[in-house]
Amino acid sequence: MGRLEPIVAMLVLQFTYAGLSLSTRVALIQGLSPRVFVLYRQAIATTVLAPIAYFSRRKSGSCSLSLRSFTLLFLSSLIGVTINQNVYFEGLHLASSSIASAMANLIPAVTFIIAVFAGMERVNIRSPRSVAKIAGTLMCVSGAVSMALLRGPKLLNSTLLPRPVMESGGDQSWLLGCLFLFGSCCLWSIWLILQVPVSASHPDHISSSAWMCFMATLQSAALTLVLERDPQTWKIHSVLELACCVYSGVIGSAVSFFIQAWCISRRGPLFSAMFNPLCTVIVTVFAALFLHEEIYAGSLIGAAGVIMGLYVVLWGKAEEVGETAEDPTLKTDIDETLHDDTMNIVKDESFDEKACCCKIDLKEPLLSAKNNLQPHS
Repeated sequence: MGRLEPIVAMLVLQFTYAGLSLSTRVALIQGLSPRVFVLYRQAIATTVLAPIAYFSRRKSGSCSLSLRSFTLLFLSSLIGVTINQNVYFEGLHLASSSIASAMANLIPAVTFIIAVFAGMERVNIRSPRSVAKIAGTLMCVSGAVSMALLRGPKLLNSTLLPRPVMESGGDQSWLLGCLFLFGSCCLWSIWLILQVPVSASHPDHISSSAWMCFMATLQSAALTLVLERDPQTWKIHSVLELACCVYSGVIGSAVSFFIQAWCISRRGPLFSAMFNPLCTVIVTVFAALFLHEEIYAGSLIGAAGVIMGLYVVLWGKAEEVGETAEDPTLKTDIDETLHDDTMNIVKDESFDEKACCCKIDLKEPLLSAKNNLQPHS
C-alpha cells in the first residue's frame, strides 16, 4: 500500500485537474469573466491557506518575511499567478479545454529552454541526455504549433451543438486562444525558475503559497477594476459559477498543493510529471462526451507530439540524474525539488539520497544540479 498510495493520489489529482478544466470552461462559456474568476479563485485559496500557514508558523517559530522574500514572492505572484492565470483562462475560453490541457505539457520543455539561457542547465551535444532533452523540446514545440495551425478535419462532434457554444469566434479566436495558452506555459515556466531563489530566501512553502495567493488576490482585484468597468461582471449569476470558484480555490489551488507536495516528497517530481498527460486524455474524452467539443485530427496529432516530447525530455533528465548518482564526483548539490499544479519547490526533511537514487527520482527537474544555491526545506 505504501507504493500504491502515491499512484492513487496522482490519479485522483489528474481527475481533479480535469474537473477543474471542464467546469471552468463551462462557467466561462456561460458568461463568467476570466478576470473575475481568477480574483475569486485566489481569494478563496487565500482564505483556506492563510490560517494553515499562520498556525504552522506559530508552531514552528519560523522567521518573518524579509524584504528580499517579499519582493520575490510579489514577482512570483504577479508572473505565475495573476498574469499567468488571466492569460490561461482567456485562452481556455477562446480555444477549448482539451487544447488547454495538452498545451500544459509544454511546460517542462519551455522551462528547459529558459533554464539554458539562464545558465541553470548545461547542454552538451555529445551527451545522449542533452540530445534527448533538445529533441523532446523540439517535439513539444512542433506539436504545439500543429495544434494551433493544423486543425485538420473534424473527427467528432461536428454538428452536435450550436456554433456559439462549440467555438468562441472561429479560427481567429482558436489561434488567439492557442497563443494565450502558449504564453501561459512560458509564464508558468518563468515562475518555476523563480521558485529557486524564492525557496532559498523563504523556505516555508505553506507560508509562501499563502502569501502568493494573497498578493495575487490584490493584484487580480486591481487588474479587474481596470479591465472590467461593468459592475455586473463582478456578480455570480448561477450556482455553477459559484461552485466553480469554490472548487477551483479550495480543491484546485489549496488541496492540490498538499497532494502534489506530498507525492513529490515520496517519489520525486519526475514521478509526478509522468502523470501530466493523463489529464490531457481525461479532459479530451470528457470534453467530447459532455461538452461536445469538436475534436480535430491536427489537434490530436499535435497533442500526441507534445506528450511524446514531454516523455523524451523527462527521460533525458532521468538519465542525467542516473549518471549523477553513479558518478560520485557529480553528487554535490541535488537538494532542490521542483513541482508542477501546481509544481512548488519542496524538500523532504527525511530525504535519503541513496534510496532516492535507487528509485531514479528526479530531484532537480530541468535545472542544473550545480546552481550554488542554499538548500531549503
